[in-house]
Amino acid sequence: MAEGIRKRHSKNCSAREGGRCNCKAGYEAWVFSRRDGKKIRRTFAREAEAKSWRADALGALARGGLRAARPITLDEAWRTWHQGAVAGAVTNRSGDVYKRSALRSYEQGMRLRVLPEFGAVRLSELHRPDLQEFADRLLAEGLNPSTIQVTILPLRAIFRRALSRGELAVNPCNGLQLPAVRGRRERYATPAEAAALIAAVPATDRPVWATAMYAGLRRGELQALRAEDVDLANGVIRVEFGWEYRDGQIPLKSNAGRRKVPIPAVLRSFLETRFAECGYSGADRLFAFVSAASSFDPGKLTKRADRAWATAGLERITLHECRHTFASLMIAAGVNPKALQSFMGHANISITLDRYGHLMPGSEGEAADLLDAYLSLQRSRGEK
Repeated sequence: MAEGIRKRHSKNCSAREGGRCNCKAGYEAWVFSRRDGKKIRRTFAREAEAKSWRADALGALARGGLRAARPITLDEAWRTWHQGAVAGAVTNRSGDVYKRSALRSYEQGMRLRVLPEFGAVRLSELHRPDLQEFADRLLAEGLNPSTIQVTILPLRAIFRRALSRGELAVNPCNGLQLPAVRGRRERYATPAEAAALIAAVPATDRPVWATAMYAGLRRGELQALRAEDVDLANGVIRVEFGWEYRDGQIPLKSNAGRRKVPIPAVLRSFLETRFAECGYSGADRLFAFVSAASSFDPGKLTKRADRAWATAGLERITLHECRHTFASLMIAAGVNPKALQSFMGHANISITLDRYGHLMPGSEGEAADLLDAYLSLQRSRGEK
């Protein structure tokens, strides 16, 4: 047996009586930390894993990057990490603070799936085989691959921080084989379908769906929209804030998010109706249904729409898919990509092109037709 590694045996193993090992207790690897004055131990199912960990641990000790782990459970480590992330003291791999939406999804995954399974387990005793078996079981239970990915993400972050603090030598999330996440369905309503979907929902909800469909605002931007942000006289909507269900109004994720979006005639009538019926002004939330200071509940809004669309025999659409529809309509209308980037609130035009480039004219025939039309127009102008 290699130095620093020993075969473990269960209480009933024959090896304890001098016989042949008949248990699967695994292997223990250890290194000695002079700084802490104690051994750092880990157990593994296979000898190769024990050897690999010990080699990594010896390197980490030599660099001063490994210390004896505190005897904390995953639940305790998660609470500490989450508090730091919420406060902005713990940042992501890019050094930026975590977005509220990311922390919300992390919290849900930990609460529903990870902590019931591993919450009481010490952080130092969680190994890659444990997490691989966990991920495999989630897939076998029918969970969506993207849900499994999101479930593992907070674990990666927790172990990455423990690794950077010298509390671990190896991140057990490294090397996990997770199911591939395929592209999501991209739903785009046609002009006729968009009009039918809006007409089918309750009258009080139509301005929200129309603004999503014909102005492309994100859900949080719709919730945060104030009466004073809609400038009917100049035909623009000023997007200034987002919305978070716990904190209410929040700053937008980027400077590009603050923008002006044109109000087409098809949307203007819905907004004028909303102003006339609600009587809101100033900082009142334009789409508030309970009080002017609050905003609409997306879940309830969607349920009302789903019932209406099912009755009308229409395929449902989400608020985010309405945003896709807005982009597709603008492209079909001939709006140039740079203007579309501004209207969508994308920080970089590559985001716009990557997401919606396939909708833009691009075939050889289309390109030739566009060039011919342009040259024909120039010739006709020159003849006059």
